[in-house]
Amino acid sequence: MAETTAPSGEMQRTLTLTGITVNAMALIAPGAFLWTTFAIQASQVSGKTSTAPDMWTGLVFALVLALLTAYSYSELARIYPEAGTGSSYYFAEAALLDKDKPEHQARARVAKLTIGWISHLYYWLYPAIMVGFMGILFGYIYQTAFHHTLTYIPQAAAAVLLAFVCGYIAYRGVSGSTMTSIVINVIQITCLTLVSLLFIAYRIGHGSEVYSLANAGGVVIPHSIIHVLYQSTIAILLLVGFESVTALAAEAKRPEKDIKSGILLSLIIQGGICYLFEYFAANFANGAKTATVTVAAAGSTPAQHLTGYAASAVDPAPIGTMITNIGNKMLGQTGSTVSLVVAATVLMALLGTTLACLNTGVRVTYAMAKDKEMPGILGLLHGKYATPHGGILVLTIISAAIGVYCATPYNVDNITQITLASNTGTFLVYGISCIIALVAFASRHDKHPVKHVLIPGLGALMNIAELCGVVYLAITAGGSGSKDAYKALAIVGIWCLAGVIWVAINPNKGHAKGVVEERKSTSIAAAV
Repeated sequence: MAETTAPSGEMQRTLTLTGITVNAMALIAPGAFLWTTFAIQASQVSGKTSTAPDMWTGLVFALVLALLTAYSYSELARIYPEAGTGSSYYFAEAALLDKDKPEHQARARVAKLTIGWISHLYYWLYPAIMVGFMGILFGYIYQTAFHHTLTYIPQAAAAVLLAFVCGYIAYRGVSGSTMTSIVINVIQITCLTLVSLLFIAYRIGHGSEVYSLANAGGVVIPHSIIHVLYQSTIAILLLVGFESVTALAAEAKRPEKDIKSGILLSLIIQGGICYLFEYFAANFANGAKTATVTVAAAGSTPAQHLTGYAASAVDPAPIGTMITNIGNKMLGQTGSTVSLVVAATVLMALLGTTLACLNTGVRVTYAMAKDKEMPGILGLLHGKYATPHGGILVLTIISAAIGVYCATPYNVDNITQITLASNTGTFLVYGISCIIALVAFASRHDKHPVKHVLIPGLGALMNIAELCGVVYLAITAGGSGSKDAYKALAIVGIWCLAGVIWVAINPNKGHAKGVVEERKSTSIAAAV
């Protein structure tokens, strides 16, 4: 097939399978999330019992859920390569308009608006969380390097600056973003692989020390099924993003083949290989001499020296602490230096994740704006770079503002509220997308009972169960955890109400079936 230049005002088809896969991998970024979420995972309890020993097995459970969802997305991308930037928003509409009964077609607009609007809880809050993490990590690097705590204003300024750096790269086009993601992925995977090998070597060479888990079997064998489920509600957050490349179909050279492959490859490489290896190493090496922290005295409570998972649960950078302690013993007192180098690569990984979020998130918004289902500024396409620059600018500003709220002053409640609201949107989008796959294949001649009924059916049930689990755990946590859950649910409710109001004052009739057929014809013509 000869490559042709898209007409003026349209996105350019520049992405190969490598580009698509790398953009998805940037969102799953194992180098970033091992560092940023290990403390949250170590601190999770069921009643008064820690669920941390089931961290690795919880990740395996979450990976199965993600693969079920990923396969449903990949099959939808295969039969709807003309989706362009619409992703699930387009899939929902096309699946119902393809039906013969008028009552099914009449529900197409409601279906697409429901998933399109809810998806913004995920795609527009997720980059803000990444900006918050970047601000927090920048503060850690500064404090470790200069032995001085960074004040709130410069930390906020750093988070905003990093957000706009990502926004500028996204504005210049997806090709430049892809090259940036390739470099960042290579660096972070190499770095975390070396760190993981260091952790394993330390445990093998210092077997007489006390560790959180007795042996390698303690890492990979479940201790409690309920604890596995609890840990999976956090672990699933490490894997989200694989589906986002469906929004890059308008810029893929072979969307009918490469989008499906890119979704599955990114999840297998990052989640099935990198994450499982890194989390095994971190849990294997976590112990009395590697994970340590001293909690300062407060009032009548004396200072406490904590070790193992208890220390990791209250340490803002538990992986950094483990690297420092192990590096000092095995690498000639260079632990702090090694930790700083790793922290810098994690910051790069977060930057790559934020960039990928900006790239993919605004493209769904762009598709909705082109349909007049969102404000017109979000549907502007840059004349030179062929990027939805209006949406990129708005999302960058929002991400910077919410990111500052998450990071400065550092308050775990702030970032928990935004994360929980985003996660609610994620599970809803994933669950609905699995249902869309069931609907799309219900009357197709190529329907397969396993691929198109069992897999998306299990995916829908597991996503709904995970959503209920996340909300239940947050509400029953008590104290500030419950307050955070209610605030997060309030954010979700307000956003859904805003969607209802927007539709009420903008009674667009949506697409007729002929418009979907026109998109298919245009997509085929552009690819030939």
